Amino acid sequence: MAQLFGREWTRQELLDHVGDIQQVAGVRHLKLSEGRGAGLEIAEFRTGTGLNFDVCLSRALDISRAEYRGQALAWRSSTGDVAPTYYEPEGRGWLRSFSGGLVKTCGLTNVGAACTDKGEKLGMHGRIGNLPAENIWVDGTWDGDDYLMWAQGKTRETAVFGENLLLTRRVTARLGESRIWIDDLVENEGSATNEFMFLYHINLGFPVVAEGAKLLAPKGTVVPRDADAEEGKELYASFHAPQGGYREKVYYHDLQPDAQGYVTVAVVNPQHNNGQGLGVYVRYKKEQLPQLIQWKMMDKRTYVVGLEPANCLVEGRDKERERGTLQFLAPGESQRFQVEIGVLPSLDAIQKLEKSLEPIL
Repeated sequence: MAQLFGREWTRQELLDHVGDIQQVAGVRHLKLSEGRGAGLEIAEFRTGTGLNFDVCLSRALDISRAEYRGQALAWRSSTGDVAPTYYEPEGRGWLRSFSGGLVKTCGLTNVGAACTDKGEKLGMHGRIGNLPAENIWVDGTWDGDDYLMWAQGKTRETAVFGENLLLTRRVTARLGESRIWIDDLVENEGSATNEFMFLYHINLGFPVVAEGAKLLAPKGTVVPRDADAEEGKELYASFHAPQGGYREKVYYHDLQPDAQGYVTVAVVNPQHNNGQGLGVYVRYKKEQLPQLIQWKMMDKRTYVVGLEPANCLVEGRDKERERGTLQFLAPGESQRFQVEIGVLPSLDAIQKLEKSLEPIL
């Protein structure tokens, strides 16, 4: 049953009070009409709890705007929403259409730095997050006393004489809950074995990220990516006010899963709103996504913490191949990934998660 307005509601009770479910929650298929976002199709979700978010159907069903009761959850960049028409695949051109947002998908044949691998030039973070989905299905329905909303579609990364990888994604939310589920299936529909790199670029921002905010995670190891991250590495789990000229720090986490095989990490701000607290958690299966990359960027205006579950690191495909850690998909082979992202709406919720994780702070 839906938990709304301080009580539980059956389907019949709730429908007796409204003329249309959109009165309290729902999902709509919309299109932007101006600027570089013109033509961008989105699915606008409202769960009834105050969790509202947009799924970019024109960009691999990534999640851009996300808020909870008027409070932003995700960092948004200066580019704003950009239609795939403006994607620049060369070098670091990915950054010209990196709008931030709650989830940006990276891959499917390169993640991280632009590089040249076996003679092939690969742009930063790959192509998949800048490709439009097809076979789109945006809808909602009752399942007993639960109302489910979803956006589903297929995004293909392919080239003649090259890869043919298909991402089928379903983003789901439930009436009365402040959680989002992403269910992905990546299939190799080509005739040759193909390199496969995959990362969820989850970008959390102010007011979740603020002075006094911190990272919560289970036990594990933490390795700085480079000299910039090595400096001040003991502070990787704490965050301060924006600082001009800050150089990004990236950390590689190897975290212990729980008894069900899941890893849960969060960025929380216990001091938010006079101590009422606010946070966002990410939950995923360790066997599907063995790496967690933390992006700590405390610069003015680029003030963001990235929690990035992945099957690789972020130094580019050439480095992954050199290390012997590069993943592949054989013809006909597929891999499934499931990620849950949810709101921690109060100090009590933050403390409950903190106790369950045996946190690093």
